[in-house]
Amino acid sequence: MSSRLHRRSVLKGALAVGAGAYLNPGFAAEESKSANGKLNVAVIGLGGQGKSNLNGVSKENVVALCDVDDTRAGDAYTRFPQAKKFYDFREMFDQMAKHIDAVAISTPDHMHFHPARLAMSLGKHVYLEKPMAHSVWEVRELTKLAAEKKVATQLGVQRHTLKSIHDAVEIIRAGVIGNVTEVHAWVGGNRGMPDMPKKFPEVPANLKWDLWLGPAADRPYAPDYCPYNWRFWWDFGTGEAGNWGCHILDIPFWALNLKYPTRVESDGSEVDSQRTPKSMHAKFNFPADGDRPAVALHWYHGTPPILETLGIKKPKGNNVFIGEKGMLVAGFDTFTLLPADKFADFKLPSPTIPKSPGFHVEWLNACRGCQLATCDFSYSGPLSETVLLGNVGCRAGSFDWDAKTLTASTSKAQELIKPAYRKGWEV
Repeated sequence: MSSRLHRRSVLKGALAVGAGAYLNPGFAAEESKSANGKLNVAVIGLGGQGKSNLNGVSKENVVALCDVDDTRAGDAYTRFPQAKKFYDFREMFDQMAKHIDAVAISTPDHMHFHPARLAMSLGKHVYLEKPMAHSVWEVRELTKLAAEKKVATQLGVQRHTLKSIHDAVEIIRAGVIGNVTEVHAWVGGNRGMPDMPKKFPEVPANLKWDLWLGPAADRPYAPDYCPYNWRFWWDFGTGEAGNWGCHILDIPFWALNLKYPTRVESDGSEVDSQRTPKSMHAKFNFPADGDRPAVALHWYHGTPPILETLGIKKPKGNNVFIGEKGMLVAGFDTFTLLPADKFADFKLPSPTIPKSPGFHVEWLNACRGCQLATCDFSYSGPLSETVLLGNVGCRAGSFDWDAKTLTASTSKAQELIKPAYRKGWEV
């Protein structure tokens, strides 16, 4: 009981203190800097993408490892025997806050907000897996907190470094296809709407189920939820939109300098209170900004019907930009300008986007005081919010959106903007 009370007091103090030395990022980094000049890094979530992120920071001084599942953690503990092992990230910060500079977080979506919020409140730099958080309100809170604490951040949109994406952004910005007023983006497949659990066995010995649930409502353990299918349950995941939206919509967001939509429209989704859909279509209306006209951005889980209308067969990409002078099909690996005969002699404009030194290296450099990482929360926050607003539209129907006040025009949509947390996890 005394340990829990102490942890609770640390958490409340961290979130309540203003600009005191304990929360000053420069102070925290100076106090915890390792003797060899490397950053002291903690990693929360070691399975799946967490393993990749651990590898990305492995040349730093890994001082703490945290996971609720010993099996999913794999060989992380033996690879980094000097790192202290934790199941509960709150206890990790309780014991080691002064010895940590930066934190990489790779947990299920519903567990992004709480560790990231606590880390930044303590002045720690944060690398966080997409889609940043589980709700629009959580994303906005993390975006604001990162700016307030002046910490280095990076959202796990690793494909941001790919040359083909850079090429697409350069083409749009150079005006090759003229002003763009419409974009259609999609992810294929029909994953979602999993079967309801039928078996509720004992919690495996390797899993701390209560910690895995975190702020989500209590429910019996079922293998249908973890270690992976959590993605398709609203209490834990954000569906294929959350899984792929930040990667795919990164291209139009970057190329067109999008920020916040003013209206979200949705149709064609199979709505379920517990499970994410097998297909969906959301349309985001972005207002004109400077020289850029208003943009209608469409997101599909499934093949967009408009491809047939446009005569685009087997597109090599997952974005179609429709401009006044032509179209651009853009993806992670290649791009195509249409109509083909018009752009037969096309040559790429002179590059303006610097080559990335590596996605994790960008963040680590930013932690050391260099320029912002390319998917810093100031950029990736609005991107994540838009992805999650698409899910709100899928579940609640179309609505107007006031991004400044986080207000939807319908009560049904508004109910999904900010989550409720179970006792002990309130914010």
